[in-house]
Amino acid sequence: MIHKKHSTGALITGLVTLFGFSIMVIFAVNQDITNFDRTVIAYIQEFETSTLTSIMKFFTFIGSFSAMLVIVLLTSLFLYVVMKHRVEIILLWSVVISTPILNWILKQIFHRARPEFHRLIDICGYSFPSGHAMNAFAFYGILAFLLWRHIPNRTGSTILILFSSLFIVLIGISRVYLGVHYPSDIIGGYFASGFWLTIVVGLFQKYRDKHFEKIKLLKKRDYR
Repeated sequence: MIHKKHSTGALITGLVTLFGFSIMVIFAVNQDITNFDRTVIAYIQEFETSTLTSIMKFFTFIGSFSAMLVIVLLTSLFLYVVMKHRVEIILLWSVVISTPILNWILKQIFHRARPEFHRLIDICGYSFPSGHAMNAFAFYGILAFLLWRHIPNRTGSTILILFSSLFIVLIGISRVYLGVHYPSDIIGGYFASGFWLTIVVGLFQKYRDKHFEKIKLLKKRDYR
């Protein structure tokens, strides 16, 4: 029953995120969401101050691949030394490495130019979907997944989810605030990353289930 619930939940999540990304693609390609994007950008940039700009630059930095690479190395060390979970390190690195590759492929497909309204930092490359949004969702999402199962109480689990969600949202907002992404780039990035994360985690769960089934069978044979 538990395996069926996990499979059903993963299927629903996968379908929802795929549908959401498809809708964002249609809107972005046909430019049906331009008014929404401009309105949100204008609203967020109304709060521009030197202090807030520094804060947003910080969040955009920790959402970069180079910064996440350092965090991933520290997390891998923690999982290996403290938690003794080597297979989970493979899952972590699989997500972290594959997500930027997927983002690059998607950007080459859609070729959406970045906004030119009011940029606070210089950056090149295509806009849709946002690489920072995808990387943030994938990394903090997989981090929450790996740590959540080992937290014994609901309070700790709730704090972990809130912390991860906050970082994902703030990294996305920072890209809009700094003028280098449309809001639809961010939303599309979240959906794309959510779909990819569902696939990778689903495959991991299947591998773990088969692994535990083999261990149970071997124990039964040993008892006989």
